Amino acid sequence: MTTGRFVRVDEMPLHVVVEGSGPPVVLSAGLAMAWFDWDPVAALLVAQGRTVIRFDRPGHGLSGPATAPPTAAGEARRIAGLLDALGLGARPVTVAGHSIAGFHAEAFARLYSERTAALVLVDTSIEEHPRTALPAGARTGAARVLGRALTPAGLPAALGPLARRACVRASRTAGPDPAARDLVRRVYRTGRVWRGALLENARYPDTAAEVLALRTGHPLAAPTTVLAGYDGSSRRGALRWLTRQAELAARLGARFEVAEPAGHLVMLDRPDLVARAVLDADQRRA
Repeated sequence: MTTGRFVRVDEMPLHVVVEGSGPPVVLSAGLAMAWFDWDPVAALLVAQGRTVIRFDRPGHGLSGPATAPPTAAGEARRIAGLLDALGLGARPVTVAGHSIAGFHAEAFARLYSERTAALVLVDTSIEEHPRTALPAGARTGAARVLGRALTPAGLPAALGPLARRACVRASRTAGPDPAARDLVRRVYRTGRVWRGALLENARYPDTAAEVLALRTGHPLAAPTTVLAGYDGSSRRGALRWLTRQAELAARLGARFEVAEPAGHLVMLDRPDLVARAVLDADQRRA
């Protein structure tokens, strides 16, 4: 597994891995995930002549700690700033976002349409009617308090890698967590990552509402694909999730594809289909 370098974007040190050559592709992982979760997809895209950019958001992977609640527009600006810092500002990119990062990728495609070659949403988060019982400030404050309490209690060091392994196994159709043990320990034994995940999750409904608002005033011009993970079962929850993903594709005017068999971590279960979706979306633009 590859570790990269650090680039400062808005005074925040972001960990980024850049590999390959050719048309650029940005890969952004879901809540509490890291750059190495894209390893199988990145290898396939590099082999197909793409420059692959993977980065960790603040509070994720090896990047600096999250200091402010995330927003969809803010994360879109972060992607744009990262591309500028890498000298790729003049070249349209294909952006792929997984889970909650699908919100960020869609926001980028809407706010920076001239810089977007294609958009791929990988088992993306969906909220048709986001709402919450508590104000955003209260949720953010609670996340900060809990995050600060975890490290002195020793929970990240004691349980972080185990929690990571358990969550990955539960989010796949089959197979263990393929990440290297030393990297998992390096990333998930830190309170920084737990705090970042708590803060991002606390603002999840606000980010969802922000993306819904962007859809009314910022058209989606780039070829878009919604790739849904499906385990192949007849469970009501699995079928309902497929329906919601298909409905999202229809609302966005996107191509709808199914990765089967796959759990939520489609990039680990079916990296071949994720890579194909990225390449096909890029070719539709051409």
